[in-house]
Amino acid sequence: MQRPYWTIGLISIMVAISNMAFTHDASPPLSTSLLPAPAPNPPPGPDRYSVLAVEYTSYEWYVVTWDGDNVVCSVNTDHESPPLPEEIYRDCGEKIYKKWISQPPCNVNDMENCTGYYTFLINSTKKEKEISMQLAPASAWISLEDCEPILSKSTNICETKPTLVISGQEPLPNESIIRIEGTYDGEPFSCDDADVCKFRIPETDEDGAAVEFWSYSSYGDSSLVYSAQVRVKLADEGDPDQLYWFVDVLSSQWQGEAVASCSDTWGVFPPIGGVPEWLSTPKRSEELSSDIPYSYLAANLILQGAVDARSCPDGGLAAGNFVNQCGLEKSREAVNEWQDQFDQLILNTAKETGVPARLIKNLFARESQFWPGIYQAVGDAGLGQLTENGADTTLFWNNSFYNQFCPLVMESSVCGTGYMHLDEESQIALRRALVESVNATCENCPLGLDLTQADFSVGVFAHTMLANCEQMGQVVFNYTGKTAGETGPYEDLWKFTLVNYNAGGGCLAESITNVQSRNLELTWENVSAYLTGACSGAVDYVNDISK
Repeated sequence: MQRPYWTIGLISIMVAISNMAFTHDASPPLSTSLLPAPAPNPPPGPDRYSVLAVEYTSYEWYVVTWDGDNVVCSVNTDHESPPLPEEIYRDCGEKIYKKWISQPPCNVNDMENCTGYYTFLINSTKKEKEISMQLAPASAWISLEDCEPILSKSTNICETKPTLVISGQEPLPNESIIRIEGTYDGEPFSCDDADVCKFRIPETDEDGAAVEFWSYSSYGDSSLVYSAQVRVKLADEGDPDQLYWFVDVLSSQWQGEAVASCSDTWGVFPPIGGVPEWLSTPKRSEELSSDIPYSYLAANLILQGAVDARSCPDGGLAAGNFVNQCGLEKSREAVNEWQDQFDQLILNTAKETGVPARLIKNLFARESQFWPGIYQAVGDAGLGQLTENGADTTLFWNNSFYNQFCPLVMESSVCGTGYMHLDEESQIALRRALVESVNATCENCPLGLDLTQADFSVGVFAHTMLANCEQMGQVVFNYTGKTAGETGPYEDLWKFTLVNYNAGGGCLAESITNVQSRNLELTWENVSAYLTGACSGAVDYVNDISK
């Protein structure tokens, strides 16, 4: 999905907007004077093409009747093979075209009885034609200056009043960005003779301030108009004598540390001062370490011979291959080591995708206890226990992931139509391939697992969560008429996403419908109260992951 983009930059003149000061250079201090900005004209947008002269061979064909060998029209093509039906229609008209496509095949051994038309090549000529090619457009980006990104809290902290930067980018050689324009909270600004514009931004309300921005190129056109939502709030970090500026930017053109991708999808800011711990991403993988005595994991380690529990009653396992207390104690060290082996990969994936690292680890703990195979032969596979239904959600709602994964399974020409346009057989094949890609079960591998496959699956599950973010947002919109960000707080939206992941969009939709019909706020407390029947298990599921 394409969204409006954001840019940041430094600019050469000083313009004031709502207590903001502008400058074109990073070295001098920002001015505090306020200068009115001229109202910007609507930018023209990208408009750049190049015309290339290309040599080709033109072929002239006659369309001739079988009966009487009468030429009825001529067709020109740029390929050596006979004319295509659409070329017959173009050069010969609808009447001949209809006869052409409906005529029976001609038997070469009985040509006297052939009806309709045949084609005959009469000439070929070398020619030249012009092809119009669209060139890469200018763009604009948005960032912050002198603010420390706090990845764990999905926000940025500034010790002084924050500086917003909008930068233009020109991809064509010999061309340059000549001006940045836009609006901040409805007020226009313009920075001439520069490719970067920056200004200090005042504190906003909870909803933040809307920004639109674009760049002008010496080519004579402009970038697209990009948009962003910027929130600035003063708060302390536990010390009331030390205040900080917490700055959050929602924009596809954002160049700082990635916030949780779903924030942009939903159009909602994380809580001021940072997210709850279960939605955080630490700086170091060691901070993800855990030491929970997982019984299912312990049983699998004993069964695969990674833990020697022969001194325990029944070899450490009770009936049904459940670990007994002695087996659990014998496997404690191995269990602790095993559950932390994916931490660095989880952290890297979180930074790449914006899905919180602690959420990913908690999900794996709840779903599989970090054993990346098939769960008790029920078909759920991998660290996050993916099913075919879950794979369908991933491929349908995460288009960028689909475009990466599909060519690994089938021809690119088939994938190009998009997942929803594939035939049912192809969709099934793709879903099963995705489930199999996260299944680390391997009979001939140590411990019966291919851990390389397990490592690959971490990214798959992160992209699956992004797909569920998208689907959850659509479910909310379908049943409320509002965007997710307009209906519920950040943390609750993540909990709704987990419901969607675990129980499906149908359960979430039913609960939202009940909440709406009673004129209640769309909060986790209210939504969870109406997850009943077959959907009720999602409540404990969400609570376990969000501890």
